[in-house]
Amino acid sequence: MSASTPDQVETNRQHWDERVPINAASSFYDLDGFRAGDEDIDRFQLDELGDVTGLDLVHLQCHIGLDTLSWARRGARVAGVDFSAPATETATGLAVELGLGQRARFVAADVYDAADALGMNAFDVVYTGNGALMWLPDIERWARTAADLLRPGGRLYLAEFHPLTDVLDDERGTTAARDYFARGARTYDSPGSYADWEAETTHNTATEWHHTLGDVISAVAGAGLRIEFVHEHDTIPFQRYAALVADDARFRYPGGSARLPLMYSLAASAPAQQGTRGR
Repeated sequence: MSASTPDQVETNRQHWDERVPINAASSFYDLDGFRAGDEDIDRFQLDELGDVTGLDLVHLQCHIGLDTLSWARRGARVAGVDFSAPATETATGLAVELGLGQRARFVAADVYDAADALGMNAFDVVYTGNGALMWLPDIERWARTAADLLRPGGRLYLAEFHPLTDVLDDERGTTAARDYFARGARTYDSPGSYADWEAETTHNTATEWHHTLGDVISAVAGAGLRIEFVHEHDTIPFQRYAALVADDARFRYPGGSARLPLMYSLAASAPAQQGTRGR
């Protein structure tokens, strides 16, 4: 990590802290619909991760906890970790409101400190979802953290935007506009929120880190986890590019056009015995 990385992470935290109430009030997150029983987890995630009833699941970078609580509704005992205290406070309040307070807890901590905050080898499932990895400067340390959290035989499950989407042109999403193999930090100005672009905001500087698909797979394998599968998907939950068309509650490239991967999912398992993970 560069000397400036801690400052960039702190600036990102301020950026996200400010957007918590904006996102919680937005139609994008639709908390009223969620309270009524709606959820927004991709069908492929439900199929690939399978039945979570009775499992201990930790959601890394959980934001305001909607996906975390969706897994709780499906029978898991859940913990959510996010570096934004306002986010975990919002998630905790929602859990209590929904009667899930006994099945869900939320902790404000840096993702790399998750094992210290929640316990080593404490979970059957480590889960992380859309738009999380780009906020992490060190993907190998993240993978080691996931391995530390898992019990013997536990599983890491990741559903993420495909790193190719980081380099396609922002308008059509059909042409490479940036270097796929450029892994340095990218700092930019982003007023408002993806949940409400008209919202007035002050902390608008954000930094992302690009990780290729190979980087992620290698980091997970290097942490001593066994890769079960890597699947690429042609849908995404929002209209990332103008060229995409609606398909039920998701978006994809129109029929007859050349398709590019928009998301991917990865599952990996911890060794059945402790003490055999890579470091």
